[in-house]
Amino acid sequence: MHLDDEKIKSLEGIANNIRQNIITMLLEAKSGHSAGPLGMADVFTILYHTDAIKHDPKNPEWEERDRIILSNGHICPVLYAAMASAGYFPIEELKSLRKFGARLQGHPHRLVLSGLETSSGPLGSGLSQAAGMAYGLRMDKKKNQVVCLMGDGELDCGQIWEAAMWAGKNKLDNLTAIIDRNNIQIDGFTEDIMPLEPLDEKFISFGWHVIEINGNDICAVYDALQQARAVFEKPVCIIAYTIPGKGVDFMENDFNWHGKPPNGEEGKEALKQLRTLGGKIESEAQ
Repeated sequence: MHLDDEKIKSLEGIANNIRQNIITMLLEAKSGHSAGPLGMADVFTILYHTDAIKHDPKNPEWEERDRIILSNGHICPVLYAAMASAGYFPIEELKSLRKFGARLQGHPHRLVLSGLETSSGPLGSGLSQAAGMAYGLRMDKKKNQVVCLMGDGELDCGQIWEAAMWAGKNKLDNLTAIIDRNNIQIDGFTEDIMPLEPLDEKFISFGWHVIEINGNDICAVYDALQQARAVFEKPVCIIAYTIPGKGVDFMENDFNWHGKPPNGEEGKEALKQLRTLGGKIESEAQ
């Protein structure tokens, strides 16, 4: 796929639709996370609306699909909004976020929603799961890729680094990790809580190929995933620098929005700002 100007504009519109749907979901649920999901809308747009990753909404268990693992499960509003916009389930179902008995729980539950590869919630385990899947696929001589999305705050968990070391040792070139480097976590800024830098050098020292990008640039995300497929005998780590709360000025770069939803007035203002960027609220358009 070539991302010409028309396609880029279309993808940016999809990303903004996803952001608007995230806000409407959080308003309806009255709980959930705001900053991370808004910041990662561009990454999830590329994952679910281009050929960067092989998947089929009409056949979620397609054997040739690539595996998408969300390790930081609390940002699932962006995952659900991207999946719905891609056709995995009706857009209207987004309003059921976090409601009792709903498929769209506050952390992804694999057994109730087709299209999920894992259940996630406890931070730090996703990369181990993804590395195991990648190793198993290679043993079976399959060409499927595994993409693991992580938050930078969860890199405080030691299990991440055990998995990183193991994946590097085993040269899992069918594994790509995408780190949401938004510099915030629930208690504050990452470099105040537990400094991560030099993050690129750490992964390189464990035998990974590292690509650093602007995670809010549609073209940069797409190109990085294309590059990742061309790397041999090394897993790939894409460090995606994003703006938490992207698109809503009072949320951007404020760690206080890591784990809370907007109230009614804040939600109206957020939607007003996002509407000026284009797109529509799909959950209200059905």
